[in-house]
Amino acid sequence: MEEVTEGHHFVLVHGAGHGAWCWFKLRCLLEASGHRVSCPDLASAGIHPADPNSILSIDEYDAPLFSIMSALPEHEKVILVGHSAGGLSVTHALHVFNNKIKVAIFVAATMLPWGYQTEEDIKDGVPDLSRFGDVYELKYNMGPNNPPTSVALRKEFQRKILYQLNPIEDSTLASMLLRPWPATLPSTRFHKVEGLEQARRVYIKTTHDNMVNPQQQDAMIRRWPPDEVLVMETDHSPFFSAPMELFKLVMKASHLRP
Repeated sequence: MEEVTEGHHFVLVHGAGHGAWCWFKLRCLLEASGHRVSCPDLASAGIHPADPNSILSIDEYDAPLFSIMSALPEHEKVILVGHSAGGLSVTHALHVFNNKIKVAIFVAATMLPWGYQTEEDIKDGVPDLSRFGDVYELKYNMGPNNPPTSVALRKEFQRKILYQLNPIEDSTLASMLLRPWPATLPSTRFHKVEGLEQARRVYIKTTHDNMVNPQQQDAMIRRWPPDEVLVMETDHSPFFSAPMELFKLVMKASHLRP
């Protein structure tokens, strides 16, 4: 086991609509254990100034994460943690910065090695929220005859889909901070490269997830088996509903002591 006094570098990547703010509990726990933590706001998320309607590619969206990865010292490797659609950004980083990633941890996250290439990828990786009704607000900044440019989850559905097991204070705060996200995310595709399997991958499954349901998580795990699967009896947002348990599992996934 590696000693926590070595101080590892964690990079925490939020999901669609969220921002660096969603990691505040996990960040405190990691930093209190002697680790360094980076929490980028991806383009148009959190306090990033971009308009989500203007983000037309995963390259633009992930630019803040890639700035962190590009600036790493030559021999430094990070532990990359992605939540929900942040799994796409983690996978993107695996394609480009594989030699800079010690462990990639997917928390209730999209885990598709090449993005959305097939109908099966869409079935497994795009949340099916039809049982809740009309949950999305769409904007069409390129005109009504073109695809939507941004997506937002209607306020009345946010708690029941994202935070149903969260403290009410956390879901209330989240509802004040959530932003629309670029509609281009479900069309993300990656070109095949060598060395994608160099970094260790761990999936943290959330069994009461109303966004990325457990069957979808199981399908992605089955199709691209990670090195380890850990399980949480939580909703889609364990960084709020079970931060200490998430911290311990992230430490376990990283082969570190809490």
